[in-house]
Amino acid sequence: MNDSGLHDQIEDLELQIEALAAAAERCRKISVASKLAIGIGGMWLAAIIVGVVWPNATGLLGSMTSMIAGVVVLGSNSSTWQELTAKLEAAEALRTELIGRIELRVVSAPALSS
Repeated sequence: MNDSGLHDQIEDLELQIEALAAAAERCRKISVASKLAIGIGGMWLAAIIVGVVWPNATGLLGSMTSMIAGVVVLGSNSSTWQELTAKLEAAEALRTELIGRIELRVVSAPALSS
């Protein structure tokens, strides 16, 4: 394969890597939000149990829903994040291999005349 074909493949891979990195960043943000929901729900439930907050059905249901939803989203998101990370690493490895195939040429500097 000629160098121009390799350059095109590398360019396509770099676009794919950017898209995968953006998707992985979204997964990271979702993970943080899920953990926050679990923490807030747990603190609210603890506040109800300790008696800091007056117990009512809405607060109890809301805190439990927040914790359960956070756990579900966190579990689902973690597998997606792992898949994206594996694809990202594979694309980066392929890009490195393609860059290694390019035949580099030495460019000499022009002689300076005095």
